[in-house]
Order: sequence, then structure tokens, then C-alpha cells
Amino acid sequence: MSERSPVYGGYTVSAYFDLVRQGLLAEDDHVELLDGVIVSEPPMDPPHATGIEATGDVLRRALAGRAWVREQKPLVIGDSSVPEPDLAVLGGSFHDYEGRHPSTALLVVEVSDSSLPQDRLSKSRIYAGAGIAEYWIVNVRHDCLEVYREPDVAQRVYAGRRTLQRGERIALVAFPEVSLAVDDLLPRPPLRRVDD
Repeated sequence: MSERSPVYGGYTVSAYFDLVRQGLLAEDDHVELLDGVIVSEPPMDPPHATGIEATGDVLRRALAGRAWVREQKPLVIGDSSVPEPDLAVLGGSFHDYEGRHPSTALLVVEVSDSSLPQDRLSKSRIYAGAGIAEYWIVNVRHDCLEVYREPDVAQRVYAGRRTLQRGERIALVAFPEVSLAVDDLLPRPPLRRVDD
């Protein structure tokens, strides 16, 4: 399977989970269902892994006792999408999802490098269509945070989009009193050699 290439199309959420129950898809297959298409996930490189850890740590500390941060787990959206966002901030606790996967979130975060086109196009449409109020892309490739807000559910787009740089802060839509430093969400920039 090539990087991020679709492998099968036209699946519903139910058919997708049937493939899991039948043993045709396993957890280590690293796939997601996006608008009816089963899409492969590329292997995670160190900056991507670090971005997930950094952002997850910051969100967990900032939202302790207020929300639950779920990492790389299914989010069932409509009849044809089961993305596994790098991070999802949910109300309640993990006990609320012992019998089902969540179908919405207060905030969804994708950490992006090679997956940037997919995260900007397909996933933003899926999350906007689900009415998720806030979607972040921790853009490892360009060392910034892309913030998407004001979902237009019918059009499946976010009306509000802005890019934040290091040195800036972001307040969460669901928790406006919580302000986070963009620097804390991004992996450290590579060190420059003296002769550069």
C-alpha cells in the first residue's frame, strides 16, 4: 500500500467494523475510514510522535478535571467515517464510551507532516460536517498551528481559519479561559549548526 493511498471504497461504518470483527482488519493495520474509503496511515516519524506527546501533555494538564483527552482512537462520524484523530478532547470520562465510540468532540487535533494535504482537505470536511466546533492541525512541516472554527455543517467547511506562530497563544472554544502557548504544542525546532 502506498502512503495514504485508498485501498477500498464505498464502506459504511457498520461494514468497516464488520471487517474488524471478521479479522480482516486489525489494530496494527493503521487505517481509517474517511468518507467511505479505507485509507492507510503512513508510519509515524519522530516529529509526529513528539507533536502528539507535546500537545496531549499540554491539553491533559490544562483540562484536568474538565474534559478527557483521547489519543488515536476511533471517532464515529455519520455513516461513512471513522477517523482516528491524533487527539480528541471529549466531555465526560472514558467510562462514557465503554460500549461505543464517541461521535463528536469539543476539539480534534491532527499532527501533520506527510499527512498535511489529507488533514486539510478530507479530515477538515469530515470534522466540519460533524459540527465539531474546533479543529487544530499541529503543522510540523511549517512549524505552526492551524486553527479551524465556525463549522458550516451543510457545506462541510470551516468558515474561520487562522494560522498561529510560535510566541502566540490560543484559547479553546469550549474553554475560553484556557490559554495555551503555541510553542508548547509544537516539537522543538531543529537545532542549527554554528556554521549555518
